[in-house]
Order: sequence, then structure tokens, then C-alpha cells
Amino acid sequence: MLKPKKKITRKEIKQDALLTTYVKITSFYAENKKYISYAVTALVVIVIGIIIYVNNKKANNDKAATELGKVFTIYDAASSDARQYKMAIDGQPERGMMGLKAIVDNYGNTESGELARFYLANAYYCLGNYDEALKQYDNFSGKNELLIASALAGVGSCYEAKGEYLNAASSFEKAAKTISNSINTPDYLNSAARCYGLGGEKEKAVTLLKRLKKEFPKSSFARDADRYLSQFSV
Repeated sequence: MLKPKKKITRKEIKQDALLTTYVKITSFYAENKKYISYAVTALVVIVIGIIIYVNNKKANNDKAATELGKVFTIYDAASSDARQYKMAIDGQPERGMMGLKAIVDNYGNTESGELARFYLANAYYCLGNYDEALKQYDNFSGKNELLIASALAGVGSCYEAKGEYLNAASSFEKAAKTISNSINTPDYLNSAARCYGLGGEKEKAVTLLKRLKKEFPKSSFARDADRYLSQFSV
């Protein structure tokens, strides 16, 4: 006489499935142990590399900030003596003081290094070296919106000084778009309008001047807009 089959419980089914999965995993590991070891080692190396990179970047940013603090007194004094700009660019190596150029060369990939780049561009511009100033303004990649807008305006100023008025106007307009409610925005719009006018794009100049009057009616540039509008009217 046949014995009735034993009924398998849910618990036994789960245990069997778990055992099967465990066997598969251990078998896969045994067969691929070498490759798994390589993968884990590579992951550990990547993680350690990221930690070292982050720590080094922070350390470099701190060094750049320290060096920038030293040379900034020279840069700041240049407002009354333009010769100081050259000294701010070159530094005073004999006194252990890095110049703005050396800070950018050594720490340009840090936030403080980018701030040094902005001041370096300003210094070149004030010395009339527009090509070098343009290069540094163009390469600026800081995160502060005010500085980003100022760098774009710096690009515009360089192009204007070189007589490339339409390029200048475009850069000033980008500066105005970057930070639309800044106290500098009316200045950027006015500069863009002026350069469009000088470049023969009078309709664009009129459009920007009208926007300037509408959005910033209390600014000093808005008060002068009517005079320019009469010159650019088409």
C-alpha cells in the first residue's frame, strides 16, 4: 500500500529556496573569486583615490587662500599706484610672496585659485594687456554668480578696448542675464547698448535702453538713457 506523500510546508519551501540561492552564490564566488577580488581591490583603490583627491584639493584651496591674502594688499594698493598691479601679478619671490599668476598656475583648480584668476585678469586689464586679461576672464570658472557676471563684463571690456564692439556687447548682455537683479545689471545693460550702437546694431541698442528704463528706472544709467536713445533712434 502506497504511503501518502508528505505535505511540504511553506517554511520548508522557503528554506529550500534559500539553500539553493546560497549554493548558487557560493558556487559563483568559487568560480569567480579571482575576478571578484580584483573588482573589490579596484573599488577600494578608487575610494581611497577620491578621499586623497578631496583632501588634497581642500589643502590646496587653503594654501591658495593664504597666498592670495598676502598678495591682495599689493593688488588693493594698485588703485592709487598702477605700478602695483605688475607687482601683484609677479609677486615678490625673494620675500616668499607668490604673485597672482603663480597662484593661478599652482592652484587654479581651487575656488581660491579661481578668485586669484579673477584678480589676475583685472590686473592685466588695468595694465592695458587686454589679450592676457581676456584669456584669464574667459578661463574663470568660479561658482559665485556676482563674480561670473563680473568676469563676463570683463570679457566685454576687453573686447571694447580692442574695438570688437559686437563681441563686447554680447558679453555685457550675457553678464546682465547672469544676475538680473544686481546693482551692476543697469551698468551691464548700458554697456551692451553702447557697444551695440558702436557696432552698428542700433535696434538692439534701443531695445536694451528701453529695457533699462523700464526695469531700473531709478538707476543713474536710466536717467541717461533718453540721451542715448535720441542718438540711436532708427
